[in-house]
Amino acid sequence: MSDHPKIPAVSMRGITKRFGSVTANNHCSLDIQNGEILALLGENGSGKTTLMNMLAGLYYPDEGQIFLDGREVSINSPHDAFSLGIGMVHQHFKLVDVLTATENIILGIGEKGKLDLKAAAAKIRSICETYGFDLNPDQKIYDMSVSQKQTVEIVKVLYRGARILILDEPTAVLTPQETDRLFTIIHNMKDDGKAIVIITHKLNEVKRISDRVAILRKGECVGVYPTSEISIQEMTDRMVGHKVVLNIERPVPKTPPEQKIFIRNLTVVDEDGLTRLDHVSFYMNTSEILGVAGISGSGQKELLESIAGLQRVQSGSIEYKDDSGNLLELVGRDPLEIARLGITLSFVPEDRLGMGLVGDMDITDNIMLRSFRDGRSVFTNRRTPKKLAGKIVNDLDVKTPSLATPVRKLSGGNVQKVLVGREIASAPRVLLTAYAVRGLDINSAYQIYDLLNQQKERGVAVLYVGEDLDVLMALCDKIMVLAGGKLAGIVDPRVTTKEAIGLMMTGGAGKEEQKNG
Repeated sequence: MSDHPKIPAVSMRGITKRFGSVTANNHCSLDIQNGEILALLGENGSGKTTLMNMLAGLYYPDEGQIFLDGREVSINSPHDAFSLGIGMVHQHFKLVDVLTATENIILGIGEKGKLDLKAAAAKIRSICETYGFDLNPDQKIYDMSVSQKQTVEIVKVLYRGARILILDEPTAVLTPQETDRLFTIIHNMKDDGKAIVIITHKLNEVKRISDRVAILRKGECVGVYPTSEISIQEMTDRMVGHKVVLNIERPVPKTPPEQKIFIRNLTVVDEDGLTRLDHVSFYMNTSEILGVAGISGSGQKELLESIAGLQRVQSGSIEYKDDSGNLLELVGRDPLEIARLGITLSFVPEDRLGMGLVGDMDITDNIMLRSFRDGRSVFTNRRTPKKLAGKIVNDLDVKTPSLATPVRKLSGGNVQKVLVGREIASAPRVLLTAYAVRGLDINSAYQIYDLLNQQKERGVAVLYVGEDLDVLMALCDKIMVLAGGKLAGIVDPRVTTKEAIGLMMTGGAGKEEQKNG
């Protein structure tokens, strides 16, 4: 460590990175201090992750210099970054399920001599004790919760000697309680003199944990501010470049809610014989947004896919009340049959490109995937989808060179806008959304919340699966909590707390349960 504490742990000067004609970072300069937590903010495509990927050795800058402790360095690979004490924990974990925590942590290190798993486990326990991690070095990854897997990833970079840590969206899939534990650990690492960068969209967490905030806009660093001297509103305005209204509406519907879909004792078992949904019962109302909260993998995906006709149901029923008051059973029908019954289920899946869109098709063709059945002849009508594609691009501010650009060339956030826009444009009676704002910057996310509220006011029954409890509590009329495939309860967000929902998500405090009526 340097004898001069004022010299930054990292100085990035004039960093520029281009991908073809797109400039991801344009002459960015940024200092990261030892013993500080720096939050890195920006809209989708602002260049946050690209900038940090250059520090982590995944990309190499086209222009600019990187200094560590005042000395210029060249980082050509993740191995170079590790040898310089830089470690990045990515949003999507890179772990081998069948191996233990210890085996994953030492994988690829290539230490000389015989591999000593016992000594490695002892070192891991020492790291855990120092910073407050709760980790069993002998536990297999497939037996771990999301937060435990994240712990393995953080311990992995500490084991390799990281003193500069980059955490990409570290709380995206954590409960409030798990977030609190993580923040305690991050503070312990800061107190130990480590330099920590957090890339996040959650501005209330930025205020809570960071010392300074660096804001990027369109690839340029627009400023670095002491967190205590900048408000959430100011952060948002500087990220977007203009004033943004930051309040999620929960309008009172003009027409009283009516029961629309009835789910009774729904049970889903996967191909490995694991029960994903266990006798889940509830109903959905028109003119309402029913939120679904739960730790990742609690059955949210299976629930939405069951209603949409994409998942085989082991037992139970899903009934839809038509306009005449008849109850129609959906279990056993495929998505086309469900559509032929006059039921429009719009489904925004968790895996955008895997299930929602075809990556090699352009925006117009992806719109046609939803509307091609309306064609009267073998020649599909492209005029209407093209007009609709233009409207979606315009209304949701989709960043694309043209309507003919393949969607795989768009950023994740823009892909999400195309998908949500297409589903809502089909005028659904029931709208199912899974992680509709995942990876979206705050401005785009608020556009989606407005769209969902418009659907609610049109009398649509909306099911919203989300990760951010603050959003669920502000947007939804009721919140259904799933824990390990079981219904932990249905609560009114106006009278419950975030902490109570967090406890229900982990299988505790079922007393919060209410009837959803």
